[in-house]
Amino acid sequence: MASSAPAAQLPLLYTQLEPLSSGTHGAFKLRPAQSAPFLAQQHAIPLTIDEFITCQRFYPIVFSAGDNPVPLALMGLNEGVNVFIDEEGKPRGELYIPAYVRRYPFLLARLRPDAEELSLCFDPTSDVVGAYDEGEPLFDGEKASETTNAILKFCEEFELSAQRTNAFMKELLDMDLLIDGEVSIQPAEEQAPFVYRGFRIIAEEKIRELRGDELRKMNQNGMLPLIIAHLFSLPLIREVFGKQAQQGKIPQPGPEMANA
Repeated sequence: MASSAPAAQLPLLYTQLEPLSSGTHGAFKLRPAQSAPFLAQQHAIPLTIDEFITCQRFYPIVFSAGDNPVPLALMGLNEGVNVFIDEEGKPRGELYIPAYVRRYPFLLARLRPDAEELSLCFDPTSDVVGAYDEGEPLFDGEKASETTNAILKFCEEFELSAQRTNAFMKELLDMDLLIDGEVSIQPAEEQAPFVYRGFRIIAEEKIRELRGDELRKMNQNGMLPLIIAHLFSLPLIREVFGKQAQQGKIPQPGPEMANA
């Protein structure tokens, strides 16, 4: 979840990374984002645990597969499908936009693997940042403007939230609470079910088997409300499927469906 150095593999959504500096970008301005076309084909967006309670009203919350799982907001059940954002990058109705998206095109990253400090960087391919006539200046002379200071604060808060999220995920792994998820949806008009795999969920039956002192500890450290929010969000997977069907974005059913 935490930002990595601007090296070969960039974080999701980012095409390039460039350190923001007054010497190079002194005339740059930030324009309001009217849309987010880069989201139109993103089916899963990373989440922090600070967003679980709000997010579970809108999206299913699942966890990625692999050795280092991260929380994800599912915006679609197949690669390249986002049922909440239209082709122009505009929301379809009222939505909660994850902080990961609101942070873009900025992030804090280490300029070198051995660097101790994180530097404010941005994606220069974004059309909201540039040497425009209109917009909020990013610099006041050689100093960061109020706009840039606000961006920096948001990115710093995001990094702290990412650290809390990493700690939460470590606890889930240490307690062996994550299992492989699978959803099978059988529309009445189809002969074969739609089967979605490739994600992880918290095993509700394992939560029921926890001792009272373990549950009490999870409630005191804030884990239990997060787990409940995740579990409550899972029925929304079928609602996302329904939205895909309404939008004509359902692939052919079968046992080898694309991973969620």
